[in-house]
Amino acid sequence: MTPALTQFGDRMSHLTGVRAIMKDIIETLNANKGSGQEFINLSAGNPVILPAVEQLWRDCTADLLASNEYGEVVCRYGASQGYEPLIEAVRDDFNQRYGLTLNARNILITPGSQNLYFLAANALGGYSSSGQLKDIVLPLSPDYTGYGGVTLYPEAVKAYRPFIELGDDPHSFKYRPDFDQLEVNKNTGFVLFSRPCNPTGNVLTEDEVQRIADLAAPHDVPVFVDSAYAPPFPALNFTDMTPIFGPNIVHCLSLSKAGLPGERVGIAIGDEKLIQILEAFQTNLCIHSSRYGQAIAARAIRSGALADIAENIIRPHYQRKFTVLEEALNSAMPKDVPWRLHRGEGAIFAWLWFDQLPMTDWEFYNELKKYGVIIVPGSPFFPGLKESLKGEDWPHMRQCFRLSLTATEEQIVTAIKQLATLTDKVYSAQPALATA
Repeated sequence: MTPALTQFGDRMSHLTGVRAIMKDIIETLNANKGSGQEFINLSAGNPVILPAVEQLWRDCTADLLASNEYGEVVCRYGASQGYEPLIEAVRDDFNQRYGLTLNARNILITPGSQNLYFLAANALGGYSSSGQLKDIVLPLSPDYTGYGGVTLYPEAVKAYRPFIELGDDPHSFKYRPDFDQLEVNKNTGFVLFSRPCNPTGNVLTEDEVQRIADLAAPHDVPVFVDSAYAPPFPALNFTDMTPIFGPNIVHCLSLSKAGLPGERVGIAIGDEKLIQILEAFQTNLCIHSSRYGQAIAARAIRSGALADIAENIIRPHYQRKFTVLEEALNSAMPKDVPWRLHRGEGAIFAWLWFDQLPMTDWEFYNELKKYGVIIVPGSPFFPGLKESLKGEDWPHMRQCFRLSLTATEEQIVTAIKQLATLTDKVYSAQPALATA
């Protein structure tokens, strides 16, 4: 059967970004089952199941099962805004922790943060009733690949090329917003970026976040800060950072990297009127998020256990993995190859740049599979940038890779040695290259 799809159906029936790559990765792994070839998979976005984190959710589940509210939570529909005890727990935690004055109407619980960006993209981005295209502005590219697939109108996604800060270390770099180019105006629907950033681990400074919010404020443009890796949970920031709040800022949390990806719990904190719009959209789309996930999350947040485990268990685990990867690169990589690792400031990934790479990221990815290592080509993490470049080619988009920190330390070291071997082979076949 070949159904006739609408424009929306056609758009949403195609995989975008990393999801298309993951299909190839799954097919590669399945095709090699029983062949004797083992792969070290540095592509995974699934968080590691840490024993202390799993035990926290087991304990919260046991408490829920033993309580009188179990039937109300699991056997009944709830409010579209979210499970009231979770909303109250988030409100009280953030008010106490950050000196805010939130009320319950400032908070919306969604089925994961990806769902939240889908709501925002189609409520605030795209074509207005007058036919005007309202842009979804990504101020710092590269950024989360999922932003490219949340809207019916891909032409609405508009990203900006970053300023690349090299610094003194010949093998590190950092992206920064280029405020000379960044534009937010009356045609902007909303601004969106991740902090810490998936895929790069970049953390925008407080001044940079505030500057973006200030650019948006005169035009009543909301700024959505994707805080899926931010404090207070999962607190996957390796550098000091404080969440930024303001009248036009929507702070977007996810409990996925805090050990609860299967329950799809996202949290939006922002202006009451904007929260009401998103809530109405959600009501029409899916009624509400999983009540079971919300109920155990309420217990973990209210007790303080989630914030404590995030800071003392989850963060150190991934920060240690990043150090292992960085040391392995410094030890194994050929000395004359112009490679750079993005400064490790947070998240569960590392971002590697090969300047003057003699092949595309996709070609390198496919060659590395022959060495038994899978990483993610970087080009899908630049959604909306080709349109903004207006025909200009930027080779950097085809020179980067995302490496997951979810493998074991031993696997990371072995994978980097294999990656270094391929890198040496690829660059040695080319004329001498200038250092980046």
